[in-house]
Formats: sequence, C-alpha cells, structure tokens
Amino acid sequence: MGKQMTEIVMPQLAESLVSATIDKWLKAPGDNVSMYEPICEINTDKVNAELPSTVAGKFVKILVGAGETVPVGSPICLIETEGSADAEVRPDVPDGASTAAAKGEEDSDSSMRHRYSPAVQRLAADNGVNLTFVNGTGIGGRITRKDVLAFVASGGPANQPGGAAEPAGTQQKMPVRSSGLHLSETPRIPTIPAIEVEGPSQPGNGEHFIDVTPLRNTIATRMRQSVTDIPHAWTMIEVDVTNLVVLRNKLKDEFMKREGVNLTYLAFFLKAVINAIKDYPIMNSVWAVDKIIVKRDINVNLAVGTEDGVWTPVIRGADQKNIAGLAREIDDLARRTREGMLSLTDMQGGTFTVNNTGSFGSILSYPIINYPQAAIVTFESIVKRPVVINDMIGVRSMANLCLSLDHRILDGVICGRFLQRVKDNLEGYNLETKLY
Repeated sequence: MGKQMTEIVMPQLAESLVSATIDKWLKAPGDNVSMYEPICEINTDKVNAELPSTVAGKFVKILVGAGETVPVGSPICLIETEGSADAEVRPDVPDGASTAAAKGEEDSDSSMRHRYSPAVQRLAADNGVNLTFVNGTGIGGRITRKDVLAFVASGGPANQPGGAAEPAGTQQKMPVRSSGLHLSETPRIPTIPAIEVEGPSQPGNGEHFIDVTPLRNTIATRMRQSVTDIPHAWTMIEVDVTNLVVLRNKLKDEFMKREGVNLTYLAFFLKAVINAIKDYPIMNSVWAVDKIIVKRDINVNLAVGTEDGVWTPVIRGADQKNIAGLAREIDDLARRTREGMLSLTDMQGGTFTVNNTGSFGSILSYPIINYPQAAIVTFESIVKRPVVINDMIGVRSMANLCLSLDHRILDGVICGRFLQRVKDNLEGYNLETKLY
C-alpha cells in the first residue's frame, strides 16, 4: 500500500476548552511513532497532559512550535502512514488511551528510552538517580515513575555506576514540619538562574525575565475575575484542636499500616466542614444575578500548591465519604497534582473550596474565593498556646479557621454560625471518634 500523510489535530479535551498550548514536543521529524504513543505535552487552562498519536507511522513535520497556542481542531503535525490508517486501529482499544496490549508491542522498541516526563525528571533529581541506569517499562522503553521508585527501592542510587557522591559537608534534607496536609517531599520553588555579567554593569543586567505560562495566566485571570466580580468579606475563628491532635497521634500509625497513606489533620477538617455545610447549605451556592443557586452535591475543591502554581482538584460526593475515605482522596489528589497527572474531570464541578495554609506554617491568611463559589475556608497551622480555661491557664493546641465570603450571597451572621459549627465539629472529636 502507498504512503499517505495524516494530520494530527488539537483535540477538544473538554467542552469548555477552545484552545491549548504546545508545551514540548516529544517527537522530532524522522522518528517512528506508534499508535497511542505520546508525541507532545500540551497545556490548557485547566490541566497539563500528554497528547497521544491516533495513528502509527513516521513523524514528518511539526506545524506548531513549542510555546504556541492553537485553537481546537487545528493541525499540529504530520505523520506518514502506510495506506489506510484503518489497518492500524484496534477497535477494542479506546481512542487516545495506552493499553497493556499496545505496551506489549512496544517492549522491544527503545524510541522513548531517553524521553523523560517532567514528573520523572523531578523524581530522579530528588532521589539523586541517574536515569541512564534505569530500565524503562513504558511504551517504547520510556521510564515511568514506577521504574524510578523501583530503582530507588532496590538501592540503585547507592550502587549505580558512576554515581556522584554527596559532597563533604552537604547537609541532609530535613523533614518538612507540617500540621495539615503532610508533605512527602520538600516543597519545590521556582529557581532563578544566576546572571553572569561581563564588563561594566548595564541597565537590565540585574533582571531575569520569566515567561508567563498558560497556568499562571489562567490563575491571574481567575484571581482578577474573583476580586473584581465578588465583594469579598473575611472572618476568622479560633479552635481548640487538642483532642484532635491526641486522636490523630493515636490512630496515624495503624492507619498507615492499613491504608498505606497518611492520616492528616486535613481529613478531619474536611469532615467537619462538610458536616457544617449540610447544616448550612447556603454555603454551597453560586451567584446567578437574579437568583442564588444552591448546589445539592457537595464537591469540595482541595487547593494543592506546586512550584508552578495552585491547583484545585475536586473530591466528588464528599458528603458521602467518611474520614478514612477523605484521607485516601487527599493523598491521591495531592500525589497526582505533584506528578502532573490530573485529568480535566478532576478539576471540574467543585462547589466549595478548602485550603490548608497551615501545611507551610501560616497562622492567618485572607484567601481569594474560587470563582464562582460563595466561600473558601482555610485551615491554619496548629500551634501550642497558653489558654485560659476555668480561670486557669493551660497549654492547648490551637488553630485558626479563616473564611472569605461572597457578600452578595452570604452575611456575617450565617458565616459566623457556619464557622461556629465547624469549630464545634472539630472540638467534638475524641478518642471514640470512628474513621470508618
């Protein structure tokens, strides 16, 4: 059969998306491409993702350069295929998804051996792993996070040939002190490269320019929209969480053995907030100009920060989950956020947002509402403070709860009662509280 050129177009990943940005090409002209093999990484205003090829053949031409934004349906590259592409399509395999069968066919191919995803590169850097010594089990020999973790578990970094020894006097990483969402790694922050200046200093030599990414642009747009359209008001309440600290310390080790995830304070806080929303459903609403829409489903957005920005994946049906279920959801969403593995579905449908600023030591914050929701609440750091109880001073574990509200929908009275109910729920935890 003869050769034919096939255009790969930018797909519509969600109904509300009209364009996407090419972040990085994973294939170059002349490379062989397998069915469902990732050919580029794309950014949208909701999530980052790898775009798989819908055909098998030879990668011929890039039509859209890295960093360019194109409308949905626009051609982005050309792939040369053998005759009809129908021969390459397996009807039992969903379009755009990698399968075990496709993986098996690519085990002998090493075309992706030296193409690493950002998540793999970060994981390797954090563990001091030289990726040239890691066996890849992904499509085309590509190295996955599981491959890196398996390499680390086998003692790879200590035994790998040519591995760089840690410089003398280098301090080991200290564990991150966290009172909320316990981090499994030191939070990463953007790095600014050193500026080398030769000769006399010139205007502008002391500055470094950072391109605004699609994610950062989306954050800017949403934040501006929120503070422009929503009349924010703010309130705060103090909570005694001493009993909660005792409860969590008692259960956390057994929970880790049973579930394999951290039992965080955030799981208890989420449950307290969700139960309070049940009592005050107006908190779970949006402004619609001539009416207020109260949402029946309680889908909680969980604010998760990365070095790139803040993501708000959704815990769906949060009111149907117990504390253990919420802990599993928190761990899963936080992990997939850090790895860049969130899907568009993970980001849609939230009705109320919870933030955990206490995880990085904050004791007081003024959160911006996640448009178009009615409110956002933050759980601040747990600190020991002297407290007067029955005219005596005692040392208690205390935390602040900060709430920003849409004053078109909510007023001080209802929000004060809502926060008081959250406070009662948190202070009501005791050694008899059940996780399941």
